[in-house]
Amino acid sequence: MSPKNMVWIPGGDFLIGSNAFYAEERPVHSARVSGFWMDQHPVTVAEFRRFIKATGHITVAETTPDAVDFPDAEPEQLVPGSLVFTPPARPVRLDDFRNWWSWVSGAQWRHPQGPGSTLHGLDQHPVTHVAYPDAAAYATWAGKALPTETEWEFAARGGLEGATYAWGDEFAPRGRMMANTWQGDFPMHNDLLDGYARTSPIGKFPPNGYGLIDITGNVWEWTSQDYTSSHTPAVDTPDAVQAATDPAVCCGPQRQPTSVQLPQPEAAPRPSTKVIKGGSHLCAPNYCLRYRPAARQSQTIDTSTSHLGFRCILRA
Repeated sequence: MSPKNMVWIPGGDFLIGSNAFYAEERPVHSARVSGFWMDQHPVTVAEFRRFIKATGHITVAETTPDAVDFPDAEPEQLVPGSLVFTPPARPVRLDDFRNWWSWVSGAQWRHPQGPGSTLHGLDQHPVTHVAYPDAAAYATWAGKALPTETEWEFAARGGLEGATYAWGDEFAPRGRMMANTWQGDFPMHNDLLDGYARTSPIGKFPPNGYGLIDITGNVWEWTSQDYTSSHTPAVDTPDAVQAATDPAVCCGPQRQPTSVQLPQPEAAPRPSTKVIKGGSHLCAPNYCLRYRPAARQSQTIDTSTSHLGFRCILRA
């Protein structure tokens, strides 16, 4: 009997990574995974709400930043919040994510756009504003786990060895949008060819070959994998932790308690970073072509954003 809302991923040998796109995806190499069950879709707002009701869990975005981590911050700046995408009003340089990401006091999973925003109509959308500890806590409560990068990528490929996307090599076969991504000139203009400016309800786009929904696009997804800046077999070793060479590349900013990056103590260790996978509704060809199974990004574990969620697995 299959676990509720999960699909069986058979496991096997495959080629992980890509030599055709970004440096951190290289080199392509052989990998092997055992079979496992995977959530058919990202964890939804409704599912996360049940977890919060059952456990009383308080998310990272609802927690006041520690003054020790931000010694130069004024007390009034140390308030709970999260990062929210805000389209700029004029053309901006693409080498500074602060041109479209804003630290919003009071933004969290219940208020995805900040104070005053609600979850009305979003029950079947992926939950957002979840940092790694929040995703891990949910997985433990559900009796599941977060996938490794290898497990996630094998599942996302859906049996298509070497294909660019989770559905094949053509982005929009016969003009059909296959995932919730950004069409147009990021970050100012979205043509909305897929019908969505932000997250979309689960099941609005075709599943991949294993029956997984929204495995790319919509929201980035946490994995349990420590990040390394080059994609080698060592990336799957749990203790292989290496700081990201450019953590702000693409659309994955790091947590900050104000709109201006605050100085860090000289001796303070860098927060642990994990691999996130799948891209999101903010990924566009002119900036972040990462709605592909091979794509990978670093994210500090204490960061939450309006385009980052997760799904769980159950190992056999």
